[in-house]
Order: sequence, then structure tokens, then C-alpha cells
Amino acid sequence: MSDIKIRNMDEFAAVSGLSRPTVSKYFNDPESVRPRTRERIEAALERYDYTPNFFAVNQNRNVTKNIGIVVPNLSDPFFAEVSRGIGDLVAEAGYRPVLLGSRGDPEQEIDNLENLRLIKPAGVLMAPLGRVSDVEKLKKFCEDVPTVLFDSNIDGVGEAFVGSNNHTSIALIVEYLCRTGEPPCFFEMRTPANPNAHKRRAAYIETMERLGHKPHVLQAEGEGWDFEAIGFEAASELFAGRKLPTNTILCSNDRLAIGVLSAAYQAGLRVGHGAGCALRIAGHDDHPFSRYTCPTLTTVSQDYAAISENSVQRLLAMIESGIRPTAREVMYLDGRLEMRGSA
Repeated sequence: MSDIKIRNMDEFAAVSGLSRPTVSKYFNDPESVRPRTRERIEAALERYDYTPNFFAVNQNRNVTKNIGIVVPNLSDPFFAEVSRGIGDLVAEAGYRPVLLGSRGDPEQEIDNLENLRLIKPAGVLMAPLGRVSDVEKLKKFCEDVPTVLFDSNIDGVGEAFVGSNNHTSIALIVEYLCRTGEPPCFFEMRTPANPNAHKRRAAYIETMERLGHKPHVLQAEGEGWDFEAIGFEAASELFAGRKLPTNTILCSNDRLAIGVLSAAYQAGLRVGHGAGCALRIAGHDDHPFSRYTCPTLTTVSQDYAAISENSVQRLLAMIESGIRPTAREVMYLDGRLEMRGSA
């Protein structure tokens, strides 16, 4: 190695015999320059003591190798699991994942996006709050930055959406519950945080009517993301008043179901499928905790791996081609019935 100390990219370009833009292009993406040029630069890197200042490189680029990942709540194990999968795939592709949580707050959601602007992201993968999101501001951000939504779809926002097919997954579990016992009632929050809840309720009602059963929708008071507590309080009141229209409860999501399971235990009601059981309880999502509840929770799984892989693939295709699609792509993935002890 030469004793010459190279202080900046201009000096390195001079000693390598190439233009600064060419050298800068190499450091942004080695595959973007010709093989012979790449060989010259790499030979010069071996000869001279030079390490590029990647912060300065990024500040001088239109975009960086950063990819933002924005989710409604980092403390929710569902979003933590999906974010982990997405972050791993982003890193494997040579990009830097930047993970931000919105804490269920629409203002924080927009602040997250504006903070991402400061680091000039190559793209963003986002699970929006949905019902309370500032849609116009989301659209404005997505006009400037390639964005793929996952989990919660908002029409007209981003170039693509990847998520679960709530209609088919709810139909799957309603048909199973009707086939194996009393038809279920549907337990949800009166003001759900996630718009998927509305789709699940509609799918429940449609499936029950198709099967010739009367739908029963029970609603819990409460807002926010403390789903287990909301489910526990509302179910405790229902059990105390013996107000259930059926002994089978299908919850809008697994976190609500976990609260209902706890309330059933407190009320002395045995949950399960078989002799001596007073209730069957089921949920939706295959939340990471659902296989460790007591009894284990019957649910419909969301395909975490497929959501992560398809979301990242669509964003990377836009980034690496430099082409943003003219038509928005929507991809719905089917769930899988997970038959466990609670139903």
C-alpha cells in the first residue's frame, strides 16, 4: 500500500486517473460502472489508504441506500415480526433498513415520513394506521418517494400493496366453526384502530348469511392499541351478564382474543372443544403469542414471510429499475387455518 494519504474523493479520483463523478458512481453502486473501470478503482483502493466518507456521499446523492420501514406500533409483536423479516431482506439486498414506529398517532406517522425525507431514502415500506391516517399527506410523500404498503391498504397511496385476503380467511374460519359447533358471534372494537377490522366484520356477516345463520356482532368500547385490555374488560362484562348469543366467539384479531381468553379464565369458564367446555374462542392473524396461550388459540394465520418477501421485492424492483409503475398493484395473500385448543 502506498504511503500517500488520500483525504477526499477528489484526490482519490485524481490518483486513480478517473473523473470524480465516475468514482462517486462506483461508491454508490459498484455494479453501475463498467467492469474495467471497476477494476481500476478497486486496484487504486488496494494501493492507496482511502476510505470514502459515506455520510458525505449520501448527502450529495439524490437518494441513499436507506430504506424506511414504518409501522403503527413497534411494541406490537405482529408488526415486530413482520418488520424483522422485512429488515433482514432489505439488508440482504445491500440496503440499510431504518425502522420507525408511529405509536398509533397520525401526526407521528407523518413526522416519521418527513424525518425519512432528511436521509433521502431509496424507498419506503409502510404499514399505515389506515382509518386515522392523513391520506393527503401520505399521497404527497408517495409522489416523491417510491412506497409499498403492507398490512393495511389505503386506495391511491403508494405504488403497491401486499397483505392478507381478509375475505377468504374469515370465510375459512367461520365455515370451520359452523361445521364443528355452534355458529360464532363476532367480537370487535366499536372504533377499531386498523381498517382490516371492517373488512373482517363484513366477511363474517356475508359468510354467516351464506351459510344460513344469523350474524351477531358484539362490540367493545375503547380506542387505541391496548387490544388485550379492551378485550378483557368487554368480555368480563359479557360473561358477568350472561349476554352471549352463542358459545362460540370469533374475535377480529388475536390480541382481542387473548383478552377474551383471560376474561373467560377469570369467570371460571372452560374454553375448548369437547365435553366440559363452556366456550370456544378463535381469532385472526396467528399472532406470535397465540400458540402459547392457555388453551392455545385457534386462528387464521397471516403469511408473515410472504408479506415480507413480496413487499420488499416490489420496492426493490422499482428502486433498481428506476421505473415506477403506472398502475397500482394490489396483492392479497390467503391465510391458513390453525386449529388449536381454544376451538
